[in-house]
Amino acid sequence: MERASEKAARSEREASPSDANSMYREHRARALEALRDRNAAALVPTARAKTRNADSEYRFRPDSDFWWLTGFDEPESVLLLLPARTADEQPRSVLFLRDKHRDQEIWSGARLGVLAAPGELGVDAAYPIGELWSKLPELLRNYERLAYRTGQDEARDRELLAMLARMRAQTRANWTAPQEVLDAAAVLHELRLFKSPAEIEVMRRAAAITAEAHVAAMRAARPGVRENEIEALIEYTFRRRGATAPAYGTIVAGGEHACTLHYVRNDAVLRNGDLLLIDAGAEFDCYASDVTRTFPVNGRFSAEQRALYQVVLDAQLAAIERVRPGAAFSDVHDAALRVLVGGLIELGLLGGALDDELKKDDFKRFYMHRTSHWLGLDVHDCGTYVHNGASRRLEPGMVLTVEPGLYIAADDERVEQRWRGIGIRIEDDVLVTAGGGEVLTAAVPKSIAELEALIGAESNGHEKSPSAAPRSRPGP
Repeated sequence: MERASEKAARSEREASPSDANSMYREHRARALEALRDRNAAALVPTARAKTRNADSEYRFRPDSDFWWLTGFDEPESVLLLLPARTADEQPRSVLFLRDKHRDQEIWSGARLGVLAAPGELGVDAAYPIGELWSKLPELLRNYERLAYRTGQDEARDRELLAMLARMRAQTRANWTAPQEVLDAAAVLHELRLFKSPAEIEVMRRAAAITAEAHVAAMRAARPGVRENEIEALIEYTFRRRGATAPAYGTIVAGGEHACTLHYVRNDAVLRNGDLLLIDAGAEFDCYASDVTRTFPVNGRFSAEQRALYQVVLDAQLAAIERVRPGAAFSDVHDAALRVLVGGLIELGLLGGALDDELKKDDFKRFYMHRTSHWLGLDVHDCGTYVHNGASRRLEPGMVLTVEPGLYIAADDERVEQRWRGIGIRIEDDVLVTAGGGEVLTAAVPKSIAELEALIGAESNGHEKSPSAAPRSRPGP
């Protein structure tokens, strides 16, 4: 019998082309309107296929800007956006892509092809990718500017600049060539920063898959299990539920490994008495989720672990409270930092008054990163953090992470031995709404009672009762 989760995933995959493409049509319309104000066309290529080693390639992942505009996942594709230049002209989107090729499709799979592209993707016209450089000069006539991201593909940059030089050399022609190349990011990335309702629904799906994977990992964790076993379970859950891949390198860090922020070896045995930090997020339809949880391998926090964990959790809750329209992006970090530093002082790990310690850099040996970043098609998504010389103000439709942490190095002799080697981070994905911050990843447990009831439940055959141990912090 087909389970409800499998049925839902199948329904999503079988959505009609018109339903699936409405989001990308809207994105193209927004981009074309922004380009019209600049009298600029835009050339947006997808990523190239990358060689892993010898003749083996990485799984292809489209360029995020290209995907945002097309929802098309084949390599060797370029989108051209042509906004209307007069009141009588219609804006157009033109896709260059690989055509059908029976012999090559036997090896690498079916291609959409030129004839099917307009109907399937909703673009206005399509041509074979081999005709890109011969067709562009005619299509770009009388646009003052061309929006294009240089510096990503040297060979393509040279070809484009040479083509523009040839167009500009035709001084006796009765048309003009683009005289300026703009960075396409200046147009597209501001648009991508604000997620539409359709995008938010995709991000909810990524968050739901991620939550299921984290809970599965918590249930399976116990002393003696290897980090890579937990990693395999997480990524199996991602793929089983329809995610294309992890959104970034999965971090499964037991004990002092959690003090390495980007630990990815994931090959050690989990030890009794250690914490396990898992930073893992699913990518669904190219949209990322980004979640971190930290919990005791044996299902019970020690006094020191419990005290530090509660500080980080309190800091995260204070930071999430600051996610609201009109707040500065930096307010989120500042709120978390005050709680973290205050907690370190209370535990005796820092010695001064709160405001004095905040002015120093000493706390950075325990908390060395910022609290938030934008989230979307990229894990560290596009969008500026400073606007008009000040920290950017939050607005509805933005999505950001909130991820404070504390990391006490195993070799830090300035603290007592009992604190050393403890690394904790708690991270959620938060949508800015008109009423405040909505935690998209709230289904992932994070309270001490929830975690202690869940850790290792798989091996016990049932969920444990929450610990009755006191939650008060130990003295310094």
